[in-house]
Amino acid sequence: MIGINEAAVMPIAADVDVLVVGGGPAGVAAALGASRNGVSVMIVEQFNCLGGVAGAGGHGHISIYSAWESRIRVTGGISYEIGRRLVEENAGLMNHHGVWFEVEKYKFLLERMMSEAGVRLLYHSFFCEAVMEQGAVVGAIIQNKSGRQFIRARRIVDCTGDGDVAASAGAPYVQGRENDGKCQPVTLMFTIGGVDWPKVESWRTDYAMRHVWEEAQRNGDMEPFQFTIMGFWWTPTRPDQVGVNFTHITGIDSTRAEDLTRATLEGRRQAFQTIDVFRKYVPGMEGCYMVSTPNTVGLRESRRIVGEVVLTEHDMKAQRPWEDSIGHGSFYIDIHHIDGPGMDSTVWRPEKGFRYQIPYRILIPKSAGNLLVAGRCVSVTHVALGSIRVMVQCGVMGEAAGAAAALSLRGGVAPQDLDLSSLQAELRAHGGILDEADIARENAGKAWFWEA
Repeated sequence: MIGINEAAVMPIAADVDVLVVGGGPAGVAAALGASRNGVSVMIVEQFNCLGGVAGAGGHGHISIYSAWESRIRVTGGISYEIGRRLVEENAGLMNHHGVWFEVEKYKFLLERMMSEAGVRLLYHSFFCEAVMEQGAVVGAIIQNKSGRQFIRARRIVDCTGDGDVAASAGAPYVQGRENDGKCQPVTLMFTIGGVDWPKVESWRTDYAMRHVWEEAQRNGDMEPFQFTIMGFWWTPTRPDQVGVNFTHITGIDSTRAEDLTRATLEGRRQAFQTIDVFRKYVPGMEGCYMVSTPNTVGLRESRRIVGEVVLTEHDMKAQRPWEDSIGHGSFYIDIHHIDGPGMDSTVWRPEKGFRYQIPYRILIPKSAGNLLVAGRCVSVTHVALGSIRVMVQCGVMGEAAGAAAALSLRGGVAPQDLDLSSLQAELRAHGGILDEADIARENAGKAWFWEA
């Protein structure tokens, strides 16, 4: 961190009410949540697009909007709005689990949504340091081709995923697994073409396809870096292309550039080896080829702030009620094996209908004023992160953080002192689903929008 006097001598790139650092699903929702409440907003993003792992990371699937393995919708707001618009623009396929979409159209849609809301974008720019005054964050130092610059802001929402702003501001945080600090493995997505998807689907008997990887490894055609598919992302709007979630790179600290480089190199190597296996072992993929690898590896875990509340896996499993609820999560506890291929022993799959409330206080760092966080760097345990880190829920948290930033400015109070009823009313006004009464109302005799 640096002080305001030191920052004040630098060129000023912008002066805004709310600065959102990071333009992933949390950052997109935060920017819209703030801007729709009448304040000026800027997003600073290191890549050349919005969407985070769904944009620069090539992950063409967002899940889930429903309670676990059910048709009961428990998520609305901006996350659901984005899914609807993708389908309405013929860029994806949606069901109650989520949306499978064209990544490039997704990037374009998010930019248009920012333009509609009056949000300023600054791409190709890295956050460097938090600017502090009397214990509160009052701006950020960024670095880009124009040099090092100062952005003044009255509120900052840290949507970096790694908690970069919070860490720079001196907020307490933890990282990785509690006993040793190791984080979940990372994945480099990739997209293949030349696929006969109906043939693949008719042949495939199980989701994980473990027998394929084991046979390939026995025959010396594949190294034992993975033995379960994590996802095929297919949409009928691109019928011969499939996004692949499969590569598995352990021992990565995503706060270190050296580790990110190593993960990228290894992920791309694994991706091309996987294509060779597809061609030899999977009917319908005999002629598949690489279309693209993305700009960044997909990151599942790094820093987590210590907030006013720490949400635990026990809270989730018990479906503990929270009076400061900002929305729901419903994803299973999804933890990829930290020390080898496959899934971790801490994976937990709930019963049908499972959902849990997300408390506002996990967005508030303990000791840095004017700052909120959203996305996978919120205040949760390592195991709880396995559920809450997915994109729909990142959007829920981002929208709440952005709206809270704006409402706290308008009310002249700190984010932690915000009248929660006003925040909850604002979220509900834009389709948020915060409690069981909201769930009952939103599902009473209503079809999902594509079925109406």
